[in-house]
Amino acid sequence: MSSKEIVSLLELNLLVREVIECEMPNEYWVEAELSECRESRGHCYMELVQKDEQTATPIAKASARCWASKWMLIRPGFERTTGQRLHAGMKVLLKVYAQFHEAYGFSWIVTDIDPTYTLGDMARKRQEIIRQLKQEGVFDLQRELRLPLFCQRIAVISSETAAGYGDFCNQLADNPYGFRFETRLFPAIMQGDGVEQSIIDALEKIFQMQTENGDSSQFDCVVIIRGGGATSDMSGFDTLALAENVANFPIPIITGIGHDRDESILDMVSHTRVKTPTAAAAFLIDHLKTVLDSLNDSQEQILRLAQQKLTYYKSQFATVAELLPRLFSNVKIRQEARLDALNNSIAHHAQQKILNSQLSIVNLENRLPILLDRRLMTEKHRLELLEEKTKSLDPALLLKRGYSITLKDGKTVRDAQALRSGDEIETRLANGTVHSIVE
Repeated sequence: MSSKEIVSLLELNLLVREVIECEMPNEYWVEAELSECRESRGHCYMELVQKDEQTATPIAKASARCWASKWMLIRPGFERTTGQRLHAGMKVLLKVYAQFHEAYGFSWIVTDIDPTYTLGDMARKRQEIIRQLKQEGVFDLQRELRLPLFCQRIAVISSETAAGYGDFCNQLADNPYGFRFETRLFPAIMQGDGVEQSIIDALEKIFQMQTENGDSSQFDCVVIIRGGGATSDMSGFDTLALAENVANFPIPIITGIGHDRDESILDMVSHTRVKTPTAAAAFLIDHLKTVLDSLNDSQEQILRLAQQKLTYYKSQFATVAELLPRLFSNVKIRQEARLDALNNSIAHHAQQKILNSQLSIVNLENRLPILLDRRLMTEKHRLELLEEKTKSLDPALLLKRGYSITLKDGKTVRDAQALRSGDEIETRLANGTVHSIVE
């Protein structure tokens, strides 16, 4: 092989660089998704990917870099407009030009990023999440829950070292009404990539404590607060999984994670959304103050109604006391008249009863001899009939007719089989008695 046909790697790379610089001198706007994004020494290094819309399989990949001189100008405007930092999974519209370095290879050099494109994609994703939550029927579940009247036991999800958490606890403790609140912190990451899973884990711990041993009153509400932090760190609160967990949580959740103009999906599905941790504390204090005012108003109303009732009944009693003697006198007169009428009626009925009884006695006296004679005649006739019947049954008459009566031990013998040899029997005849011994 001829030496003129051999080139070094450096020569070949320089040739590629020259071709790219000559053939691709322009800048291009390119749509891509970030699969990786990191900063180092002020520069921003990105890995770009394009995925198949049906299978989500990567069909194109490339590296991109934004040098510090450009990145310092691009980053603030992008984060201010979108409210988020560049992160993996975000879709971006980049202005790039091709660069090939003989030592580091090919890369796209980023000179600008269109935040409105990313903002539109973010809005689309947010709307898709909201649509899915509403389709699942969980978007408004939290607002259907009722905040307990005495909401004083509070589970707090926040960063343990965040100033906002301290401000929240201090404001609750130093409230001007002397209300007592019990708080328990469930530490979580409140910015960066771990926000979603960290808050979900904290909610799971709260749920386990809330339901352990059948006790469903461990906490009255959950407060998710984020003390300070950049608007660009809000992306972790706009995820479907976190929104579903919050929406389905069985006790009210209050959020204080944003700023005046920022409302995350987490805010949308929570029971109550306030701006800051101190606003969350103020909300809980005001809620308890409203309950206290309502109780005081109810107490005053009950006292007022009781006094009105007492006054009314006192007036009624006074009126009754005035009427009572007259009413009693009227009643007494009516009752006395009624008793007199009853006495007269009883005397009249008693006299009438006596007269009727006397008349009955006279009638009985008049009828008694006749009845006695009639009864005596009837009984006499009956006795005569019995006498005749008795005579007809007299055994002596039977004996006179030739019959006899055999007795053994004074009892009539009706069956010869009842006698035994040696028995002594007595036979009565019309004239005399015969004693015999059975052989």
